[in-house]
Amino acid sequence: MKYFVEEPKSGYNKERDFTSLICWQDARKVKLFFYKQIIPKLPEEEKFNLNIQIRKAAVSSTANIAEGYGRFHYQEGIQFYRISRGSIYELKDHLISSLDFEYITNHLFKQGIDLIETAKISLNGFINYSKKQKEST
Repeated sequence: MKYFVEEPKSGYNKERDFTSLICWQDARKVKLFFYKQIIPKLPEEEKFNLNIQIRKAAVSSTANIAEGYGRFHYQEGIQFYRISRGSIYELKDHLISSLDFEYITNHLFKQGIDLIETAKISLNGFINYSKKQKEST
């Protein structure tokens, strides 16, 4: 059994990389939402606490999809996609904390939850797809 990704026989396609993945695009929307909508609402006393945690998780959500996509073996890729999923769940907790501490409005919270849920669904779908690809090779 092979558990690795075959190099494309038709040559390199610069249009097809991790940025073409719906799950990466959805995670990117989450990342940008947190950077543009949530972080600016945090008070100064959160500069080295919640702010830093959000930044790390937001960047990790897309970076791990990219790194997993670049791996040669399906199982390695799946592990990175799971790390990305963990970062998205972490962002959900940070969003809840931001609401609990009254840093954001219910409306902003709802927007964030909707983006997070969409990202989780597409990433779970891609993980399942990758698992099936691994099993079929």
